[in-house]
Amino acid sequence: MDDKRLSIIFKSEYSNLIAVLSNYYGLKDLQLAEDIVSETFLKAMKAWSHKGIPKFPKAWLRKVAQNLMFEHFRRKKTFVEKITPELKARTQQISEIEITDKLIEDSQLHMIFVLCDPELNREYQLSIVLRILCGFSIEEIARALLSNKETINKKIYRAKKVIKERNRIETNLTSNQYVSRLDNVLRVIYLIFNEGYYSSVSEENIRYEICWEAMRLSLFLSEQKIFPKQKIYALISLMCFHTSRLDARTSGEKGDLLYHEQDKRKWNKNLIQKGRKYLNLSTEGNVVSKYHLEAAIAFWHTEEKKGKWNNILLLYNKLLTIEYSPIIAMNRTYALAQANSIDEAIQEAHKLKLKDNHHYFCLLAELYRMNNDTEKEIEYLNNAIGLANKKNEKELIKDKLEKASR
Repeated sequence: MDDKRLSIIFKSEYSNLIAVLSNYYGLKDLQLAEDIVSETFLKAMKAWSHKGIPKFPKAWLRKVAQNLMFEHFRRKKTFVEKITPELKARTQQISEIEITDKLIEDSQLHMIFVLCDPELNREYQLSIVLRILCGFSIEEIARALLSNKETINKKIYRAKKVIKERNRIETNLTSNQYVSRLDNVLRVIYLIFNEGYYSSVSEENIRYEICWEAMRLSLFLSEQKIFPKQKIYALISLMCFHTSRLDARTSGEKGDLLYHEQDKRKWNKNLIQKGRKYLNLSTEGNVVSKYHLEAAIAFWHTEEKKGKWNNILLLYNKLLTIEYSPIIAMNRTYALAQANSIDEAIQEAHKLKLKDNHHYFCLLAELYRMNNDTEKEIEYLNNAIGLANKKNEKELIKDKLEKASR
């Protein structure tokens, strides 16, 4: 059995099935939905190990999940006393429920808005949405939120407890509630895309299916009439620009290439054009968000014009005033080296002191390489290789060490 293909199928369908089951049967049965999906996957592994992966694996999983949920309620007394009246109000009979792509799309987005409820603080919202509806592992969520696994586990546990005990999570949202929760939903989609663009745990640094999932959700949002569009368009623009360079980024012999190492002929011109289109659409109004600034930075990375790096540096400066992040500050130092001076960039980079981040030491090594200081470059590459968790990242750093040592 193709383990890699199986992993991709389970990863994508986990969040799809959770979204539909939770949306249809209610958030109070969130744990039940998780149990049903887990049992579905166990049945799949047992059946497929003998017969192979079926022609339509997603349809197989959806049908089994439907049957398992139906069987659960049929066996329980609560099915007759509590569930049946509610179901009758929605549909004539449970057997008519069919988990389709359209139902998944509607359910998944609806449930993201539902879980971005003011009853839950923002960190709880992000943690439980990324876990339950996006299928992120605890480690992936911890990396995305710059936290640790223990803290994330606690947040997810507490979020579930709030949902179960208070039973006040609103599921039938008004237009105003949808609009008021838009910022948090965009944040979730942004984090989904970031994990796809540079995976924190997968050996494959780029996870295309996650990038496209984030773009799909954003485009679906942009088609809904109730939402103000500027931030949505800016986020779509940002994702288009970044995605346009993915093939060039992965074209190196040993994996990822840095921006200045990429063959620009391999950039996707169609996606760059779409990025420009959505960036222009996003400027129709007075809204300036982090997505606008990051999209503008990504736009300038596709340009070769005078003042390019000065513009990128100015945008980073403004971005840091809107939302400070050590990762943004770290990326800014490379722009500082290009726009002003390498010495100034090195000084700013040392102030960050991100001692547990191997990307930080890779940046310092790159700045010293630009400054023709091979000794320091090697020193920081050695620091980086000691902190890198993934085999492919260690190989990339090792390759740079070999080049620096020649």
